[in-house]
Amino acid sequence: MSIETQTTHTGLVYKKSTGIYWVNAGDQSVTCSISSRLRKVLIYPTAALSSNPHRRVQSVEDIRTVDPVAIGDTVNFIEAGDGSGVIIDVQPRHSQLTRRAPGPKPLEQIVVANVDQIVPVVAAAQPKPRWGMVDRYLIGAESCGLPAVICITKMDALKGRHAQELDAVIDDYRRIGYPVILTSSVDGSGMDEVRQALVGRISVFVGMSGVGKTSLLNRVQPGLGLKVSAINLMLDKGRHTTTGLEMFPLEAGGHIVDTPGMKTFGFWDLDSEDIANFFREMQPYVGQCRFGLSCRHDTEPGCAIKAAVEDGSISQRRYQSYGFIRDHIQAEEK
Repeated sequence: MSIETQTTHTGLVYKKSTGIYWVNAGDQSVTCSISSRLRKVLIYPTAALSSNPHRRVQSVEDIRTVDPVAIGDTVNFIEAGDGSGVIIDVQPRHSQLTRRAPGPKPLEQIVVANVDQIVPVVAAAQPKPRWGMVDRYLIGAESCGLPAVICITKMDALKGRHAQELDAVIDDYRRIGYPVILTSSVDGSGMDEVRQALVGRISVFVGMSGVGKTSLLNRVQPGLGLKVSAINLMLDKGRHTTTGLEMFPLEAGGHIVDTPGMKTFGFWDLDSEDIANFFREMQPYVGQCRFGLSCRHDTEPGCAIKAAVEDGSISQRRYQSYGFIRDHIQAEEK
């Protein structure tokens, strides 16, 4: 029996490992593989009209995506005859978080699909916060058109002058429109605010190892962080080859998808000259410089963004972060 004549079912991908996908279809979970056709792109002659049902395939190319199916995807699948299924189609996504996959070959990695928001998690101390990574997560969110909620953990570990430094960074983010939630898994502060931010939404957590995501999630919902941590420990053993993730339901409503600790967050299909567009506070000044859109906002005279830094409209720290990220992407382009 051909694929075209088999009964098609629809479900949500809530878990995956390399080559295996768990699909929630109504009241059952179906373990699926994917059709080889999803890993190919059919190329037609440019002269062929889309209305012509008999147009011939000119060539077949491999897709430029690590995996064509992502957590959060709504998929169509057929039965394989042994209780499992075969995914034959992915329905259109309303959103996706994408990054460049680690490795020398340029490939797109869709971290999660149909997500409602991104939650960058960073520790106030132990380990020392790396705000450049937070800015990278925010660029990823902006480039995908997704809102972001910054969650700062371990507020109980903050001491001395570092508290003042943190206040300044928090003010910067809040001033440009990012919600910032301050939390402590020790005393429980901020947890009600976190729960409120997550309820009814599909949220993807991103952050480096050791920032306290497990403790945070255990406070949000007892046992949740332990489940997530078990998945991430398994992934860490095969970090370069495993693409497993899982979506977890929240008792109050909504879902979370956690990602294993990321040392880097590469961008997919972003050029160095585009980066200023994804810094919220820089967007109004893009194109207003003396040299227009060709300005790198570095040493050029008449730069509107540099003038905004000088008058305090753009923070010096965020401007430095922009320059570092821009130069890093430019080096990758060479």
